[in-house]
Amino acid sequence: MRPQLVMLDRDGVLNEEREDFVKNPGECVPLPGSAEAVGRLTAAGIKIAIVTNQSGLARGLFDEAMLDRIHEKLRNEVARHGGHFDAIFFCPDPPWAAGPNRKPEPGMLRQAMRRFRMTPGACLMIGDSLRDLQAAAKAGCNRALVRTGNGAKTQAQGLPADVLPVSVYNDLGAAVDALLGDTAHTPV
Repeated sequence: MRPQLVMLDRDGVLNEEREDFVKNPGECVPLPGSAEAVGRLTAAGIKIAIVTNQSGLARGLFDEAMLDRIHEKLRNEVARHGGHFDAIFFCPDPPWAAGPNRKPEPGMLRQAMRRFRMTPGACLMIGDSLRDLQAAAKAGCNRALVRTGNGAKTQAQGLPADVLPVSVYNDLGAAVDALLGDTAHTPV
């Protein structure tokens, strides 16, 4: 079944992962094919929400105005390919003071489902880390892992039974191809 809402982690899925955080628009480098993939989801009528941990806020590495500028760069990039984000959810909590919205907790995903009045079965979370998959499992959503960002490492470490089944793709473009029926895929 095609999802009605696709929730995307940001760093490592839409743009390059950075060890030192994406702190400004210049450091937000879209991954090849990611903007086009969002455009294809938009054209298919699927709602798209970013759900991203952004502890750089709590760490004082950037402020919300800068985060808005980073997200504006992503919006502009996907718009050039006919896409848009229906919502962007972010959690500023650092790991040492994590609340219910910081992945692996499901708070942001549940907020997105409420916003769009979706049931978990109508939703898919695409991420590159175990915490993305854990949040989706806790929220009852379908799960996909991309091998970009931290994804290959996450897959190599083995996926625990509590997050399975998980579909695994090389990148966001391949995931969207499979969702839209452009290629076959096999869940892990």
